[in-house]
Amino acid sequence: MSWKSMTWKQKGLGVIAVGFGLMLIAGLGVYGYVLATMTPLHPRAQDVQAVTHLAPPDKWAGAVEQARQVVRASVAEQNLPGVSVAVGAAGELVWAEGFGWAHLAEKVAVTPGMRFRLGTASTVLTSAAAGLLLEKGRLNLDDEIQAYVPGFPKKDWPLTLRQVMGHVAGLRADAGGEEPVSVREDQPGAVRCARPVDGLERFAQRSLLFEPGTEYRFSSYGWVLVSAAIEAAAQEPFASFMHKQVFEPLGMNDTTAESSPEPSPDRATFYFPRMSADPRYGPDEGRELDLSCFAGSSAFVSTPSDLVRFGLAITSGKLLQPGTVELLHAPQRLRSGKETPYGLGWDIHAADPASQQPRLIGHDGELMGGLTSSFFILPEQGLVIA
Repeated sequence: MSWKSMTWKQKGLGVIAVGFGLMLIAGLGVYGYVLATMTPLHPRAQDVQAVTHLAPPDKWAGAVEQARQVVRASVAEQNLPGVSVAVGAAGELVWAEGFGWAHLAEKVAVTPGMRFRLGTASTVLTSAAAGLLLEKGRLNLDDEIQAYVPGFPKKDWPLTLRQVMGHVAGLRADAGGEEPVSVREDQPGAVRCARPVDGLERFAQRSLLFEPGTEYRFSSYGWVLVSAAIEAAAQEPFASFMHKQVFEPLGMNDTTAESSPEPSPDRATFYFPRMSADPRYGPDEGRELDLSCFAGSSAFVSTPSDLVRFGLAITSGKLLQPGTVELLHAPQRLRSGKETPYGLGWDIHAADPASQQPRLIGHDGELMGGLTSSFFILPEQGLVIA
């Protein structure tokens, strides 16, 4: 049958078929190219670069050696550039070690002092700051958020600080990799926020997704709003309050709000999987990010060792009163009576006797749609892992 003799419908179907065929060929071509150019970053697990500055106590040496081999195998199998790990037990830091590369091109090793972006795991630190202000009576969880951030517009329903902290306020999530704020200052569309309240512009005018208290939905925007409330209640800049009241007293010398998107020799390079969000296909170096507008939601950088120090302080009562910790770690309850898997800035994983899974309290840190950090406490076992 010639093209001229075809009906318009036959011609349309033919064009669609050719289009799909070309897309499939192109996709297979890209996939083939990625496979052909993929080079394992660590061909042998036993050869993964490792640096430690802390010899574990003798009683933990055997467990540390087993864990070291597990991490090496995982780094090689998942084709990760590098990983840093720290563990606290019985009230002290017992293991801290870096594996692989913090910068692939220059073969910069991951060391225990290498700082990483925490992503959304930043909220556990911000939650602790809110806890300090709760203890001083300068924050009240059931106050409407406008009591602290009057510039935040009223919505169809009132929303409280507790609801915002527990992700049941109906606030929208950020747009992940589509966020134009997350770029260097010299790039088009870049925005830098000097204060948390400056970051509210991105979502303040949007309507709520649901009536507060009726659903659970994670919103990193919500913790920008919490950061603004903390700054108002503390009556000092948010970053300064975090440093003086949380980081400095706990000896968290490597933890700070990221002040510059420019590369830093003590901060690991941000890599992103080249294809299908799967690191086994190899990494691409991520764009340089300016996270200042995300404040206590995602803007902190730290080391696993500092996170372990923080976790040990939380469990020992060094930073917050036990009742405050219990309040922050308690799951929220929806109007229906259903409990959420989230406290006030903390993820909660209940113990499962069937699978022998212990209770975990902590937070995974996501950034640009990828996982950058993981921090959790096993209260009954007295362990903190980052």
